[in-house]
Amino acid sequence: MKKLGAFGAFGCVAIIVGVALVVGLALGLMVMGTYNSLVSLDQTVEAQWAQVENVYQRRADLVPNLVETVKGAAAFEKETFTAVTEARSRVGQISGEALEGVMRDPEAFARFEQAQGALSSALNRLMVVMEQYPDLKATANFRDLQAQLEGTENRITVERMRFNETARAFNTKRMSFPTVVIAGFFGERFREKPYFKAQEGADTAPLVKF
Repeated sequence: MKKLGAFGAFGCVAIIVGVALVVGLALGLMVMGTYNSLVSLDQTVEAQWAQVENVYQRRADLVPNLVETVKGAAAFEKETFTAVTEARSRVGQISGEALEGVMRDPEAFARFEQAQGALSSALNRLMVVMEQYPDLKATANFRDLQAQLEGTENRITVERMRFNETARAFNTKRMSFPTVVIAGFFGERFREKPYFKAQEGADTAPLVKF
């Protein structure tokens, strides 16, 4: 009877240990699956952010040629040219290193968006001024720049929208239960992503028609 009792106690312990191992394994697999899912979504956001940077850089690269092209026909519009050049310079001051963690720093993201918005505003003012110079609008070089700028503005709109979609997918997953608990264990690694927001006057399309 004593042997049977000892065997029974050992069996109970074995069952408890077995259940604990199974539960621990299940939890481990769940954490691993959640982590991998967050990594995948995070990489998707990172990839889309690279696309956003590319189209903004494309626009910044167009600015010097645009300014030089119109200077000859509107040399006295110095204030407008200065505003565009300074806005582009502020965009350029946001270095690559500063942008590496921009999606984990809402303030840095806001500074980036503000700088790009200032450049958009300055370019819009330049376009309005150029409406007064029909001879300039007739040149092939200016028409080419017009087409490139218009295409780039459209790309910016599309890539910002796609970024918001990927950020929303990440944030939805990250804030759901139990993912929100697991994500919290990794600190800044899976911080909630920011969104591009509509700027003032966004309901009016940018004026890039000459």
